[in-house]
Amino acid sequence: MGEFEKSISFDGRDIRLKVGLLAPQAGGSVLLQSGDTAVLVTATRSQAREGIDFLPLTVDYEERLYAAGRIPGGMLRREGRPPERAILTSRLIDRPLRPLFPSWLRDDLQVVALTLSMDELVPPDVLAVTGASIATLLAKIPFNGPMAAVRVGLVGDDFIINPTYAEIEAGDLDLVVAGSPDGVIMVEAGANQLPERDIIEAIEFGYEAVQDLIQAQRDLLAELGIEIIQEEPPSVDQTLANFIRERATGDIKKILAQFEFTKTERDAALDEVKDAIKHAIEEMSEEDPIRLAAVADGKALGNTFKEITKHFMRLQIIEDNVRVDGRKLDEVRPVSCQTSIIPKRVHGTGLFNRGLTQVLSACTLGTPGDAQNLNDDLQVDQEKRYMHHYNFPPFSVGETKPMRAPGRREIGHGALAERAMLPVLPPKNEFPYVIRVVSEVLSSNGSTSMGSVCGSTLALMDAGVPIIKPVSGAAMGLIKEGDEVRVLTDIQGIEDFLGDMDFKVAGTDSGITALQMDMKISGLSMEVIAQAVHQAKDARLHILGKMLAAIDKPRTEMSPFAPRLLTIKIDPDMIGLVIGPGGKTIKGITEETGAKIDIEDDGTVTISAIDENKAKKARNIVQGMTRKLNEGDVYVGRVTRIIPIGAFVEFLPGKEGMIHISQLADYRVGKVEDEVAVGDEVIIKVREIDNKGRINLTRLGIHPDQAAAAREAATK
Repeated sequence: MGEFEKSISFDGRDIRLKVGLLAPQAGGSVLLQSGDTAVLVTATRSQAREGIDFLPLTVDYEERLYAAGRIPGGMLRREGRPPERAILTSRLIDRPLRPLFPSWLRDDLQVVALTLSMDELVPPDVLAVTGASIATLLAKIPFNGPMAAVRVGLVGDDFIINPTYAEIEAGDLDLVVAGSPDGVIMVEAGANQLPERDIIEAIEFGYEAVQDLIQAQRDLLAELGIEIIQEEPPSVDQTLANFIRERATGDIKKILAQFEFTKTERDAALDEVKDAIKHAIEEMSEEDPIRLAAVADGKALGNTFKEITKHFMRLQIIEDNVRVDGRKLDEVRPVSCQTSIIPKRVHGTGLFNRGLTQVLSACTLGTPGDAQNLNDDLQVDQEKRYMHHYNFPPFSVGETKPMRAPGRREIGHGALAERAMLPVLPPKNEFPYVIRVVSEVLSSNGSTSMGSVCGSTLALMDAGVPIIKPVSGAAMGLIKEGDEVRVLTDIQGIEDFLGDMDFKVAGTDSGITALQMDMKISGLSMEVIAQAVHQAKDARLHILGKMLAAIDKPRTEMSPFAPRLLTIKIDPDMIGLVIGPGGKTIKGITEETGAKIDIEDDGTVTISAIDENKAKKARNIVQGMTRKLNEGDVYVGRVTRIIPIGAFVEFLPGKEGMIHISQLADYRVGKVEDEVAVGDEVIIKVREIDNKGRINLTRLGIHPDQAAAAREAATK
């Protein structure tokens, strides 16, 4: 293929496409550029591996620091493990792409998006999502596309498409909408407590723009003479599948109708049926076609059994409007909440239970120096004051497997819960703590990410964080059979696994703070999305009521083991004085008081210590060092040394002046030692600061009221 360029004029901005210029051996590749942001996206297909019964799709988003004109830090001076944002962008590409591949496809597929250039205006992530669709189509991989994505922002009362970083920061909405010709297929959003109607309008606004990008892809393919591949699925002998259906159908229907079954009991009953069929097949002669088919495909029994279970679980919901646990479609499982279940060495804890899902969230309060530094990736923001980490150990689903570092799923769920809480956190100038919440999933049966949101709210309030409003969350599901659609509230594991949608909505009683929608079908209409959003509100408010029964407002007392922070402001020109050469002065203050000191470029000094008295001592030292002196100020000081012509007095930490012998008393003094001794406490007044910065003190002319005020100030 020769080089081909196309420019798409899109909402006042151009997206330029270049095909055939880069990565000629990839199955398909496209370079997308908007402003000075450029992303290369490739899609490549390899032959299927033996024994694979799923789509082995890998999506990787890679960032290089040269894209921003920077050199990596560290010894190796090269990029290492992908930063969190790169992992989240990989998921953002994967989620709308995966459902559009045919269910029968088993070939190895890899999509790689590489940011080659990045400006401070255009985020590369939505370009990469659209580029993944173009590269897949160019690679002639079977695909029910085109697919595209846009970002929607809200500045004032106006929605804007693909806002800049500055517009996202200034607005109340950061929404990514991906869609196919069949409808919306993925939504990811953070919002500042926006009403449901605004969120629905924003999604619809974004999908209209998505359709323009879909048409642009069709035009591109037509100009290149490329047709969208429509491969037929491979034919499969149904002999074994029919045998399994005949044996399993009746028993599965009965088990799914046993609404009193717990998850464990239902799974055990289904496993018993499956084991009986497996035993029956093993009892057949070795020449029997059914046994031969089972030996040839060892996963056929499990896959067919899943299909039957899926069919009747969905049919029961469509026809009877009842779920496997007997709930109504809009009913939330039993909810219970607790706080302070762990000793206060942990600054705040919240235990959230919804059905069999259980999440324990722990909140830790730290100092400004504990903020996460983001200098080593392409983030516009340089640090994070709030961090949420999500852990999913294998025992939470009754399994055993090695414990590994957090995977993409854990990072994604943590980021969603983090985003849900950001709009309600107090501003830094009111609450200077750095906050970390860790959510441990102790039992999982659906929507642990929304359980983490609820657990985070409980833990933050238990720790005494003055959040603006409590946040709760619920996950909505979907069953779609033909034209029949049912929206499910608070989905459990089997409904997520065998359903068509996972739509997570978090927010306060005033509006939505975060949402995330993933589909297993090729698209969803705006009518169904609106129904799910409104139905989620009722669930959120119901859960929020249960949470507020456990703790209705942030505690006024923090854990005795949480650091106490004192914040003062100094002249930025004084920062060097406080730090001292090589950090000597600030280290000395830390050693003397046991307090930790953080100084920002604007002169904000945050002093922290578990013991508040230690923090106050350090504060007094810093204030004394940086206080601007005025002639006539009166202080309490202590004599530090004596010379023949006077005495030196330290009257503020780091501030020392001299009382000349003539200023010690209102009569003639023969010897300094006759009036004061080293260690004596004296009341002094600043008489003069000479042109060399030397401070001359006096004991004369001090009014009794001034002396009393100085003594009172010295005790604080």
